[in-house]
Amino acid sequence: MRPFAYERPATAEEAVALVATRPGAVFLAGGTNLVEHLRLGIARPQVLVDVTGLPLDSVEELPGGGLHIGATVRNADLAAHPAVRECYPVVSQALVSGASPQLRNAATMGGNLMQRTRCAYFQDPDTPCNKRQPGSGCSALSGVTADSAVLGVSEQCVAVHPSDVAVALSAVDAVVLTVGPSGPRRVPLTRLHRLPGDAPERDTRLEHGELITAVQLPPLPPGTRSRYRKVRDRASFAFALVSVAAVLDLDGGTVRDVRVAFGGVAPKPWRATRAEAALRGAPATADSFAAAASAELAAARTVPGNAYKVPLARDTFVATLLDLCEASRTPPR
Repeated sequence: MRPFAYERPATAEEAVALVATRPGAVFLAGGTNLVEHLRLGIARPQVLVDVTGLPLDSVEELPGGGLHIGATVRNADLAAHPAVRECYPVVSQALVSGASPQLRNAATMGGNLMQRTRCAYFQDPDTPCNKRQPGSGCSALSGVTADSAVLGVSEQCVAVHPSDVAVALSAVDAVVLTVGPSGPRRVPLTRLHRLPGDAPERDTRLEHGELITAVQLPPLPPGTRSRYRKVRDRASFAFALVSVAAVLDLDGGTVRDVRVAFGGVAPKPWRATRAEAALRGAPATADSFAAAASAELAAARTVPGNAYKVPLARDTFVATLLDLCEASRTPPR
């Protein structure tokens, strides 16, 4: 491990100034992702700016409904928060399905959203990886492809975004609040992460020195039900092969509104806008759900190793929405 400096600022503005003025500086929160990459020699920052002491660790109800979640709120605390469990079960379920209890006790909301999009080759410094070293090549293109993305990929990178809660936040139309060298701004969660294109080393649209300070969840309409379903190859501490976050509002047997995001299939949380458009006003049936999922997944680019993800994503989509239909017949407690 290379030596680095350590700073512990007293304000968000001081933290931003410390990082923005130093090319080799990074923010440190829970450290569950960064410390691992320090150990592997993948991350080599010159300065760590610790933001865990900033007053960003509260969950507050917004005046018009919804929640304001500070960036350093721990994942375990947020998953157990009564307002999240009652009003946004999709978010609570996604948090609980991520990592292990020990990591959830350390990981923060802001840090989770900023974790690197990566695959096993990114974690191995001895293999070419365009995310680690732009222009070196993508080992996954000719290597093990079972975990690779099928949507939004490029010839530069086929890694899958690892976050569970980011998928759920995409489905509830969360907004990310930041402060940076250019001042504060609001970024829709669906716009926070970027596809690799020809610059796979850039995971998000944030500029250097821009700090996430909070995430805000808008209120969901009365009667709306939500759920997160994760398919993985072992019961815990595993990334999603496929996941679905769904928010469903029914009018009898018809879909009044629906919001769905996929995880495990793309380099960012994948909002299924084609499927949503196909379902609004459609009957809430397995056939309608399957047709909508197929329309969304028609753009998938697969190789033999990851082709299974397309039918798995479709079936998970259908099963999740059918579960919500069944739940809608039960009056909320």
